[in-house]
Amino acid sequence: MSNNAQSGPLAGLTVLDFSRVIAGPFLTQILGDLGALIIKVEAPGVGDDMRHYRPAGWKKDAPGFVGLNRNKKSIEIDITTEAGQDVCRALAEKADILVENFRPDVMERYGLHYAAMAEVNPRLIYCSISGYGHTSPFKLVAGYDPIAQAESGMMYLTGPADVEPQKAGGSIGDSYTGLHAGMGILAALEARHRTGRGQFVDVSLFDSMLSALGYVAAHPQLIGEDPPRMGNKSHALVPLGVYQCSDGPIMIVVGNDRQFEKFCRDVLKRPDMLEDPRYASLATRQANREPLEATIDAIFRTNNREHWVQVMRKAGVPAGSVRSPMEAVHSDEATGRNMLVPVKFDGEMVDLVASPIRLSETPVVAPTEIPTLGAHTDLMMAEVLGYSADKIAELRAVGAFGKPKA
Repeated sequence: MSNNAQSGPLAGLTVLDFSRVIAGPFLTQILGDLGALIIKVEAPGVGDDMRHYRPAGWKKDAPGFVGLNRNKKSIEIDITTEAGQDVCRALAEKADILVENFRPDVMERYGLHYAAMAEVNPRLIYCSISGYGHTSPFKLVAGYDPIAQAESGMMYLTGPADVEPQKAGGSIGDSYTGLHAGMGILAALEARHRTGRGQFVDVSLFDSMLSALGYVAAHPQLIGEDPPRMGNKSHALVPLGVYQCSDGPIMIVVGNDRQFEKFCRDVLKRPDMLEDPRYASLATRQANREPLEATIDAIFRTNNREHWVQVMRKAGVPAGSVRSPMEAVHSDEATGRNMLVPVKFDGEMVDLVASPIRLSETPVVAPTEIPTLGAHTDLMMAEVLGYSADKIAELRAVGAFGKPKA
């Protein structure tokens, strides 16, 4: 990890970030980790909605905001005012990338949409994240991660068959969308190297979640019916699933006959099961899932998670403990890769999850302080736009940065 704020593979690039909540901030934090200058535009006096999604009793910026907004400069701009819009256009002229995740009509309402910004800066890469995309008949419908999980088929596939469909524990739709947007931006940057022109990057929550189904989306297209909802089990691989140990659950994946042989002989210490015709092949294991799983469950309950995970890894059979987030961030796997990094927040250093990207020649940059609302407004006006103190005061007086204080 580099300590040079100007290092990183995206050093020298400026990102004008109008996004808020999860998908956009997730994306721009990645770009910031990679060395880009992220100028986070926030509503005066309010800021990113995510600042306020606090757990009960928490008085500071919400953990969700803290986890998505390192390596950014926060500025307050009132985009509903003519003066604020002028500042946004001036910043866009200096920027390489613009990211926003409003409904498609919002930026157009204020003259900050792609066509207007491309006139100001033809090299600008303008990324718009929305619920359904700019060409969708539903483009004006607001997008939310749980709705995208529901409408894309992801919820239908998640959870046991005998209960209602389940959403994922985290905002995976927002995360997938942010990653897809990032890929689109990097592709547009590479194209700009050849053409000298920017372009519009249109990414939606629904499209990203549909894409996230991966190979599962091919099932109804080829078979003509939906795959069954299996919860923690698999309709194809047996055994695969969660089993209870003496101190908690583990997840196992026995992916083929060779692994099943190791599993019976070296893990369960039941080589006799290899002679049982019910378990002779994947097809027969699928047909005899219940007695096989009952045997595994009884054996696993005799010892703890750490024991079984170590035994299975030694045997070459995939397994891992089912952890809480607290357990995961303090696990040997996380600490062994330095996946916690100290970040300054509210005057104190806190350990947050680091970038998972490892680059040998141009490493990610060391994290900067989580920005307080509007902390860098004057600095960015001076450093990026070259505005004098008098010019900044004039803009403040006319409400570009929010309602002037009496």
